[in-house]
Amino acid sequence: MLVETFTSPTNIAVIKYWGKGDVALNTPMNSSASLTLDQADLHTITTIAASKDFEEDKMWLNGNEIAINSRALTCIREVRKLAQDRVIDGNVIVSRADWPQYHIRIASFNTFPTGAGLASSAAGLACFVTCLAKLYCAKEEYPGQLTAIARQGSGSASRSMFGGFVRWEKGEKADGTDSIAVQIADENYWPELRAVILVVSDKEKDTSSTSGMETSRLTSPLLQHRATSVVQPRLAALEEAFLAHDFATFGQLTMQDSNQFHAVCLDTYPPIFYL
Repeated sequence: MLVETFTSPTNIAVIKYWGKGDVALNTPMNSSASLTLDQADLHTITTIAASKDFEEDKMWLNGNEIAINSRALTCIREVRKLAQDRVIDGNVIVSRADWPQYHIRIASFNTFPTGAGLASSAAGLACFVTCLAKLYCAKEEYPGQLTAIARQGSGSASRSMFGGFVRWEKGEKADGTDSIAVQIADENYWPELRAVILVVSDKEKDTSSTSGMETSRLTSPLLQHRATSVVQPRLAALEEAFLAHDFATFGQLTMQDSNQFHAVCLDTYPPIFYL
């Protein structure tokens, strides 16, 4: 049996992702940016085992067996396409041609509330894809491909593939291959910066992000205006402020974007309340 374990952090968006450009590819209506949080308190840990003796793929989340949903299945399929020979000490343990004979067992655990607004899917899918890539010795065919695969599992997961300050590109290509995450600055660039998180409820959100953003896309004129006219100049200004260590401007732009996100939720019909 082959086993790999990996941990991944969550992230806090400072320019929000809300609204899908292409539902099938899970690409966004607009680019976004986030700060990746330290893993000391908030992270996902995933262990994946592969064996010829397993009859099918199975998954457990926080100790409970769950069905592998379509997005996770997409991630598995896309990483398997990139599989290479698994070599240890110069010996081929599994050849690329033999991987189809292996099924996997996935066990994932979050050290923070799941589905409660703390980007558990971002940490979870980033961890899942990275752990799969390690197991299959996956080799990217273009820079950022693994972030594109993580994006197909959960959009924000693409940003949790990096530490520090990360931008997720909207992309322009029809196949979504340029909708990838890019690290703007690493986790050591602004060491004084802190995120304070207060969990007032660990219950799952009444409206899931996937459901909410689709309703917003269909009913909110403000969302359309935001995606086409507001995000790009705000994102450019926010990146400039971050790289200049200009906290006053960075904080103002972050709050303006957060306020607009909640305004979009209120502009949605029926309205969505996350506060």
